[in-house]
Amino acid sequence: MRILLTGGTGFVGGAAAADLAQRGLLPQTIFLVRAASPEQGCERLRDNLLRFGATAAQAQAVTPAQVICGDLTGIDAFAESPLLAGLTHVIHCAALATFSSNPKIWASNVDGTLALARAVIARSQLTRWLQVGTAMCCGPGLASPVHESWEAGLQDDTHLVPYTRSKVAVEHALRALPGLPLVVARPSIVVGHSTLGCAPSPSIFWVFRMAFALERFTCAPDERIDIIPADWCARALVSLCLKPTLAHDLYHVSAGLGSNRFTEIDAAYAAARGTEPIAPRYQQVEVDRLRELVPLFEQRLGKVNRLLILRALMLYGAFAELNYVFDNSRLLAEGIDAAPPLAGYIAECVRTSESVPMTEQMAHDFK
Repeated sequence: MRILLTGGTGFVGGAAAADLAQRGLLPQTIFLVRAASPEQGCERLRDNLLRFGATAAQAQAVTPAQVICGDLTGIDAFAESPLLAGLTHVIHCAALATFSSNPKIWASNVDGTLALARAVIARSQLTRWLQVGTAMCCGPGLASPVHESWEAGLQDDTHLVPYTRSKVAVEHALRALPGLPLVVARPSIVVGHSTLGCAPSPSIFWVFRMAFALERFTCAPDERIDIIPADWCARALVSLCLKPTLAHDLYHVSAGLGSNRFTEIDAAYAAARGTEPIAPRYQQVEVDRLRELVPLFEQRLGKVNRLLILRALMLYGAFAELNYVFDNSRLLAEGIDAAPPLAGYIAECVRTSESVPMTEQMAHDFK
């Protein structure tokens, strides 16, 4: 077995690297890393492994000889690398994951991924290419629970952000590549780590901090929010990649109907902070009325960039307003355990994020 992992210095990819470490598979893994040298890339990988709870010995097991230096927007620079030869499995986590309108999204997520796949096909006989997408690429207007579908999300004008449009586009482009044993895994909302909280990354957790501080958001109190921790997500992804046979080629990696309701998350968040739940005061607000909350921003959130906060609220509020839970019966049928609910580990997320300014947390999602 010879595995290529992309995105190993990021959030989901970093958790996947830590999971491979737990399985004793790091020595059999090649890493694509943005770095000036293999040594620098190796240090970035080691640092991220430690951030995700790997032991020092596990982190030190990664060597510069396992690192391909490169970027998805410059595949030609390493397409002939001997490290791409003989691969059996690919876990492709790398992507420009942002809710901004970054002009590099398509070049990285679509063109770059396709170029990488072609380079790998030319050098290896793959058993599986696991493409990590996003469950939100299905687009709006569907009934919940949302089932896996190759057809949903194909209309460009239905997407709330360019990122989700790029992810569904590359999945279909990869399906058309001859010789690619493709399996697509679409995680739902990845927030925190089940034991490390927000220490590895504060991505998206700031949305909850903001909603609880404002006591207002776009979801109803009794709605479920489909959230999974990074470590469980990684374990599911690696399992899907390595399992010899699978019943399907498209999976939701989600909490499904096991997701917490907003009121349950509220109660757990309040208990972690030693405060009262906001439920008695909570107001559901439609997306197009979020602008009315601007006067509350500095009063409730401190000194912040009002335009950035409003933009973030409207983007995430639009996703929350969809009220989606993603069916995970296919995943569970493959023998993968259900995801731990957010309410069960939110206390650690609170503890590891309280001292981090909200705007600093937001930077992870607006690259």
